Amino acid sequence: MNERKKKGLLTAVLALVAVVAIAVTAFAGTINQEEVDALLNTATDKAQVTSPFVTVANEVRESVVGVNNYQTISMNRYGFRYYGERQAGAEQLAGTGSGVVISQYGHVLTNYHVVKNAARLSVTYGSKEAEATVVAADEGFDVAVLLVPGLDLPAVKLGNSDEIQVGEWAIVVGNPLGQEYDRSVTLGIVSAFNRAVEGNSRDRYGRSSVVTNQMIQVDAAISSGNSGGGMFNILGQLQGIPTLKLDSSRMFGTTSIDNIGMCVPINAAKPLIREALEKYDSEKVEEANITDHAAGAADNADPDRPRMGVTITSLSSGFAQTVGLPNGAYVDKVDANSPAEAAGLKAGDIIVEVDASIIADHYQLVEKLSEYKIGDKAEVKYFRAEGLVDMVSGGKTPAALDGDYHTTTVELKNLNESL
Repeated sequence: MNERKKKGLLTAVLALVAVVAIAVTAFAGTINQEEVDALLNTATDKAQVTSPFVTVANEVRESVVGVNNYQTISMNRYGFRYYGERQAGAEQLAGTGSGVVISQYGHVLTNYHVVKNAARLSVTYGSKEAEATVVAADEGFDVAVLLVPGLDLPAVKLGNSDEIQVGEWAIVVGNPLGQEYDRSVTLGIVSAFNRAVEGNSRDRYGRSSVVTNQMIQVDAAISSGNSGGGMFNILGQLQGIPTLKLDSSRMFGTTSIDNIGMCVPINAAKPLIREALEKYDSEKVEEANITDHAAGAADNADPDRPRMGVTITSLSSGFAQTVGLPNGAYVDKVDANSPAEAAGLKAGDIIVEVDASIIADHYQLVEKLSEYKIGDKAEVKYFRAEGLVDMVSGGKTPAALDGDYHTTTVELKNLNESL
C-alpha cells in the first residue's frame, strides 16, 4: 500500500472515532426538564380530527338504550328449569339487547326476540333504568316497539332503506354483551341488500310458521346484545335494526365465517311504528301509571259466576309446535245444551282470544271469564283443525295439521258447575 493510501485510511478512521465520540457525548448524562416537557406536554385539537363517523356517533349514541328482559324462573316436577310469566319463582334477568329511541314520547324500537316471553321489561341508559311496555310487535319481521313514559332522550331520524346502496358506510350502535359495553360504535359497509333470510315466526296466538325476510347485509361487527340497536348511514339516519350474524360455530358447522351481519330494513318496521304512534294517548299513559293493578277480579269468588260450558286444558308447547297449533285453551269437552254448544264450539277447538284479550292457556281463560256477569256476551276467537281430537286422544303420531281461525259470540250463563 503506497503512502497516499495509508494517509487516506488513517484520516477516515480518525473521522469515525470523532463521530462516535460526539454521539456518546450527546447521549451522556440526564435529560433536562425542558426536553421532557417538550416531549410530553402535547395537545390534540379535536376540531381538526373530523370524520362523518365522529359526527354520527355524537348525534345518535344518546338515543341508544339497553333493553332488559326479566322472566320468572321456577322448577317443574322433573327438576328442569323453565321460564314463564305465570310460574311462581324469583324474577331474574333472562336476556339483554338494545333499542333506539324513535319518538319524543318515549317510543323505543327493538327486535321482537329481545322482548319475547318477558314478564317485565326495562330500558337502561347510563346509570338509569326505566320500566317499558310493548305497544306493538311483529314476530315475523322480528320487530317490536316499546313505550317508556317520561324517557328524556333524543329521538333519532328515520331513513329510507329503499335507497340503500351497496358500499355505503354502515355505522352500528348498540350494547354488545350488555350494559358494560353500552353504546359501542362499530363500523363497516353495506355488503348487500334484499338478502333472503328464513326464520321461524309465530302469529299473535303462538301458531308457528316459516317466514322469509329481506335483510340488509353489513360487515360491521355485530355481537350478542347488539340486537335491536341501530344501523345508521353517514347522515345519522336509522336505516336498519341489527338482528343477527352468521356464526360458523352454530349455523354452518366448520365453515369459516367472518363479518356477515343482518339488519331489518327500517322501511319494513315503519308500518308497526305507525301503529304504535297512532294509538298513543298521553292521558291513558298517565292513567296507567297511577292505577293500582293489584286488585283481583270482583266476581272471582262468586259461586254463581257465569260459564261457557266447556272442559279445558292446555296442550304441551312441544306438541303444539310440532303440529303447528297456536297457544290457547284447548277444549277437551263441550257440555250439552251449554252456551258453548249454542255458539258452535266443539271439542278440539283452541280458544285464543276473548273480547280482544289473547288467551295463552286455560288459566288465562278462567281468569278472563271471571270478569263477566251472567247474561254478558263475549266474542270468542278459536282455532279449529280437523283431526286434532283424534291426534290428542288417540295417541297418533303428531303431524302438521291445516286449520283456521273462527269467531263466535258466547252468552255466558250460570251452569252451577266448575269449568
